Amino acid sequence: MRKTDTSRLPPLHLLAAFEAAARQLSFTRAAAERFVTQSAMSRQMRALEDELGVTLFQRRHRSLVLTPEGQRLLATCSAVLAQLRATVAEIRAPARREVLALTTTPGLASLWLIPRLPRFTRAHPGVDVRLDASFERRSLASDGFDLAIRYGRVGGSEGQPLFAEAMQPVCSPALLQTGRPLRTPADLRHHTLLQVAMGPPHNGGMPLEWDPWLQAVGLVGFEPAASLTFSGYGEAVAAAVAGQGVALGRRPLIDDLLRAGQLVTPFADRTASPRGYYLVVDAAAQRRPAVQALERWLRDEAAAA
Repeated sequence: MRKTDTSRLPPLHLLAAFEAAARQLSFTRAAAERFVTQSAMSRQMRALEDELGVTLFQRRHRSLVLTPEGQRLLATCSAVLAQLRATVAEIRAPARREVLALTTTPGLASLWLIPRLPRFTRAHPGVDVRLDASFERRSLASDGFDLAIRYGRVGGSEGQPLFAEAMQPVCSPALLQTGRPLRTPADLRHHTLLQVAMGPPHNGGMPLEWDPWLQAVGLVGFEPAASLTFSGYGEAVAAAVAGQGVALGRRPLIDDLLRAGQLVTPFADRTASPRGYYLVVDAAAQRRPAVQALERWLRDEAAAA
């Protein structure tokens, strides 16, 4: 009797299909990803199980669960495919343009990153950046991103620190010429405070976003003349530039506007924020030279800020 060659690989297209089905835990979603029908995906998984002589999925009503053998095969397939993608990206013909996908918050994107990005693209011809500005926390591996700049709590966030944050009131220079005093923090009671929406509506007079800074300077129970609330930080800063009130400046995001004279700091009180910005690089993308270049550039820009 001939001995079975246990090291013989199944057809590679079946392993790639298995990785999609095991990752999605859905034949329907995996079929859409692989551009085949659901029934074809199901047949491919049966063929792979017959080839290996083991069950890879527990097929339950409206759901799939990996067996221990399926879990082991998924771990290996995921690692091998990630390494294969990285190698292909490294050796792909340089004439092809490379696209780097970066996700971050809308505020950092509009105020800090977008004004600087042309410097990176000029220094790296042939490399394009796809920027996703969203409040949603994207999964780098699943959503196809190479890097992320996260906004999170100091000491409790994923990734390497990019820069810390400090809070300081800012306004348009024109606001200082209106005749309403703005020499000490207590003078804010004569002005409109600009803030970003934070959760459910707030019934008190003190804007929630301002709470930490106002309490730090001893203005407990403070009420401004009025407040304007925006859905995003970029809009609040734009309103401050337009002279509509005083915004809580998050430095270094607004430092370029301070240098340009579009915003000023009416008083020196600055408070350290409990949050900061962190750089996360997808493990499968770290070996790509273009990703390494963007990572170095982001660190250099943050150090300069």
